Amino acid sequence: MPDQMFLLANLVITVAYASITRAILVPVYLAGQLRTNKLAVATSMIFFSCAVGHALHAIMAYQTIIRGPSAHHMAGEAAGWSWTSALWDAGTAAIGIYYWTLRRGYGVLLGPGGIYIDPWGQHRLDEAATRERAARDLAEAQRATLATVVEHSDDAIVGLTPEGLVTAWNRGAEKLFGYTAEEMLGRPASVLADADGAEHQRDVLASIRDGAGGRSYEARRLRKDGTPIDLALTITPIADQTGAVIGISAIARDITAAKEAAEHQRAVEQRSNQAQRMESLGKLAGGVAHDFNNILAIIGNYTDFAIEETGDRPQVQADLKQARTAVERASNLTRQLLTFTRGDAIQPQDIDLNASIAEVHAMLQRTIGEHITLMAMPAKQPLVVHADPGQIQQILLNLAINARDAMPEGGTIVLEANVAALDGDELNMQPPLPAGTYARLLVSDTGHGMSPDTAARIFEPFYTTKPQGKGTGLGLATVYGIVTEADGSINVYSELDIGTTFRIYLPLVTAPTTIDTVTSRQAPPPGDGRTVLVVEDEPALARVVARIVGNSGYHVLVAGNGPEALKLYDQHRCDILLTDVIMPEMSGPRLADALHELDPDLPVVYMSGYSNGLLGKTHVLDEDITFLEKPFTACDLLHKLASTKRASGAGGSPRHSQPADITTASGSDRSPT
Repeated sequence: MPDQMFLLANLVITVAYASITRAILVPVYLAGQLRTNKLAVATSMIFFSCAVGHALHAIMAYQTIIRGPSAHHMAGEAAGWSWTSALWDAGTAAIGIYYWTLRRGYGVLLGPGGIYIDPWGQHRLDEAATRERAARDLAEAQRATLATVVEHSDDAIVGLTPEGLVTAWNRGAEKLFGYTAEEMLGRPASVLADADGAEHQRDVLASIRDGAGGRSYEARRLRKDGTPIDLALTITPIADQTGAVIGISAIARDITAAKEAAEHQRAVEQRSNQAQRMESLGKLAGGVAHDFNNILAIIGNYTDFAIEETGDRPQVQADLKQARTAVERASNLTRQLLTFTRGDAIQPQDIDLNASIAEVHAMLQRTIGEHITLMAMPAKQPLVVHADPGQIQQILLNLAINARDAMPEGGTIVLEANVAALDGDELNMQPPLPAGTYARLLVSDTGHGMSPDTAARIFEPFYTTKPQGKGTGLGLATVYGIVTEADGSINVYSELDIGTTFRIYLPLVTAPTTIDTVTSRQAPPPGDGRTVLVVEDEPALARVVARIVGNSGYHVLVAGNGPEALKLYDQHRCDILLTDVIMPEMSGPRLADALHELDPDLPVVYMSGYSNGLLGKTHVLDEDITFLEKPFTACDLLHKLASTKRASGAGGSPRHSQPADITTASGSDRSPT
């Protein structure tokens, strides 16, 4: 009986230890920890050895049972040990069975440091696992949120391989470039750039692969439809744990509108700076023009006096006429500078462009040169516009002279006037005009023409293609200023080796006032002994004016400033006040106001080379102001006085009957020399 119990107990223990060994080794093997979890492997080896030992005991017990009574006799001496061993083995078997039943409720720990855990340890592990799962879920939620933000960002967020192949493409990239993710994934990012942009892109990727780090820059890329787009790019390398670059992140933001706004702001600032420079230039030009035009008036009129006195000396007259021409050129330059800077005073009126073309044609026909054919093509009906007559003539003169200079070997210039209908969508109109019907002046030539780059800059101030010393660069800028001041527009068309045509569009006057057809070429009427009070702070010019006016049948009172003029008026009275605008102590308008308190109907003629805005709220003169621009000729002066006399009424007797008398502020009378 003991042998059978011994056999059974050893069999149970062997099976239990083998099961324990398997229960340890199989999970460790599945977890890949046979080499790392040394404690578990050692424990399994202990149980395995125990299983083998008890298996041997079971074999021995089985052999004893097979031999029968003879084996018992041989083992009689060891009978006591057999019972003790059997009981021990039975106890061990019970312990093995108890261990096996407990193991089912504990679980197996596969991590380093232990194999089995108790219920309290399992509770702590469960809490740790719960925290780990919560952290993992939070990280997953954050990644999902980040992915959503990236996907719906307005900025283009693109993932690239180090070689530049697209691996990620968000919706912002789809909206920005026009490509879908399916179209771009796996394609090189160079498809978004032109040749230069692709080369720069390759350089950037190469530098990042070499460890240069991220960078930010601006570049131009292409949309799917080929339109360019300005971008602000941020390129960032993506590295693994070893620091090797495994990818690249590219963030692109559309800055086209921002750049356009910046360009607009720069343009506004440039225009503001240009306006400030022009204002400074205008002030400088005005200060110079006031004195310079006085000097030119003196030189020009004394030259005319000399020409009149040397009729029998043609060589002297020829020299004097050269000097007179130089005065006209200097006067024209000053007028251009003042017109360009809007420092001059203009008198807009209703004028017929046909008459302006006729006058300029007559003026140029004598001087433009025999190698130039000058043609005038007026409109079939009057073309009336509201503008300053002198400025319209200046436009035609400037354009005609430029055309002549463009034809050194000869050619044809055509001055033309007609009517043009605009639909408001015309190109290259500077500035643009609304739809309507306009008067049009055309100045065409058969010169060498201009390149598109030159034509784009011709209205810039001080820009000239002429050799140094041959042009000021103000001619066309002045033309542009005059045209825009008259609410018009200008267009230029030019082809190299064919010629150039300037087209000036001016608003038509539908109900014109009566146009004075009297020109400066007609002889002015005599003064009939009427008294003119001349107020001029430049003594030499005052003598010139007094001589011209006195020789034309007027009685002249001469004052050097406002207080002297008031004193002379108290003593002698006058029929016409002829005064400079800018004077020390008292300006011309202030003097006129003072005299109008004494004689409200006293006619006033202002003369100035630069009015400085004293004759109106702007440089456009008030309609009731009579203005004579310096430098002037004797004919200009007398025509202006005659027109003033007619405006004030020809009736009434003059205050003095001696036409040649000149009275100065000192009270002395003398005849003009």
